[in-house]
Amino acid sequence: MEWDSSLYINFVDYEKAFDSLDRDTLWKLLQHYGIPDKLISLIGNSYEDMACRVIHAGQLTDSFMVKTGVRQGCFLSPFLFLLAIDWIMKKTTQNRRNGIQWTPRSQLGDLDFADDLALLSHSHQQMQEKTELLNTVSTQLGLNINRSKTSQHKEQQPHYKERRATGSDRVIHIPGQYNQQKWRHRRRRQSKDTESKSCIHHVEKMWRAKQIKTNTKLRIFNSNVKAVLLYGSETWRSTQKTLTRIQIFINKCLRRILHLKWTDKISNTTLWKMTKQLPIENEIKKRKWRWIGHTLRKRKRKEMERMATERKGWRSLVDGLCSQRANRHK
Repeated sequence: MEWDSSLYINFVDYEKAFDSLDRDTLWKLLQHYGIPDKLISLIGNSYEDMACRVIHAGQLTDSFMVKTGVRQGCFLSPFLFLLAIDWIMKKTTQNRRNGIQWTPRSQLGDLDFADDLALLSHSHQQMQEKTELLNTVSTQLGLNINRSKTSQHKEQQPHYKERRATGSDRVIHIPGQYNQQKWRHRRRRQSKDTESKSCIHHVEKMWRAKQIKTNTKLRIFNSNVKAVLLYGSETWRSTQKTLTRIQIFINKCLRRILHLKWTDKISNTTLWKMTKQLPIENEIKKRKWRWIGHTLRKRKRKEMERMATERKGWRSLVDGLCSQRANRHK
């Protein structure tokens, strides 16, 4: 996090968002945005006397009236819903400096995708005020925040450690984020180990089954266990310690599949030949080369690449998009 400040993120989710919009308020909102009255009337008429039937126990229920929400699957529904969300976020963030500092002169208050919102602030108090205001404005359109799916996260302010270079009096500042990245990598690796062990637990009976061919078991291992274990390995920070742990885990699985006991003295090389496996270090290297090949062959978008590489240009682009939303409602 830049600007040496903490970051609070509140991930907000609505309860039955598409089914809860108040239509009368929605039609007024269309008028507020300058949609012609004739089009508003046509849209409103298409929702009059809207009824539904539900299949229960194999039979259709009697039809019942639906007086709130927009149609599921209608091409117009996303437009209507996003219009409502845009108005809600405008009311929540307009003329308030409670977002994060994005550029020296502007702030970024939220990131949105459909009904999934991420509110951004530098302090807990600002986040509390913003969330309460969001809830108040949302209820005007019939939307209610789903408390069970709404969660808040905090990114701590980075701490700086000092380390003196050998043979020099110059002080090198090392951001605490480096250690945080190592911690995240370790947590991600532990999570993968847990998922793989869970897969092994589910197929343990299959490994012991004598009526299933060894070749079939190996195919299941490659598709259900190894695929989970090595998912995303193309971008891993592969250390020797990590590779050793993965290799030990895979060797253990292969020995179970072949019904080998600890007293059966078989080298790892022989084990890999019997099961047609590559050493895990070679496997990950192969995946990384394949991934970088796809990356290098992709179509070039030079303008976007230039903006994304240049920090000032990218921020200007995002700031411009935020300004467009603000200018539409002035």
